[in-house]
Amino acid sequence: MNRRCIVLSLLLMLPLPAWPVIETYDFSDTSLETRYHALSEELRCPKCQNQNIADSDAPISRDLRALLHTQLEQGANDAEILGFMVARYGDFVRYRPAVDENTVILWYGPGIVAVIGLLALGLHLRKQSSVTAAPMTPEEREALGRQLAKNTPTPIDTEKSP
Repeated sequence: MNRRCIVLSLLLMLPLPAWPVIETYDFSDTSLETRYHALSEELRCPKCQNQNIADSDAPISRDLRALLHTQLEQGANDAEILGFMVARYGDFVRYRPAVDENTVILWYGPGIVAVIGLLALGLHLRKQSSVTAAPMTPEEREALGRQLAKNTPTPIDTEKSP
């Protein structure tokens, strides 16, 4: 009896694998199925925010997959489907949002910042290479000589060492 309890408690402590729900939809055409997979990988889960609706187990992703299937079967094209999703959930729902007045900074901002940084670096390096030191005056040479003589270490006297 003791062994059975121990074995049962050990089995209960094992992590059980999470089995995702695999939804299957019947498509009237194989091209619709291909479009379904492409669009479900393009659309981001509004709840998970870092998964597409194809990989997410969130209830809203399940609803979006069903809605996507329904719209495809009703004859909607990809632009209409993506437009509907963006109108409902915003540009965030797409992994690659369209280039428009709202997302132009998202698309071109990093390039503009990189170009500005390279220009600033080039100007800085050009300025550094054009800077030359003025020649030293005789008084500065004499002061430097005194300082070097004062700070020059003396050689070790080897005769006094044991």
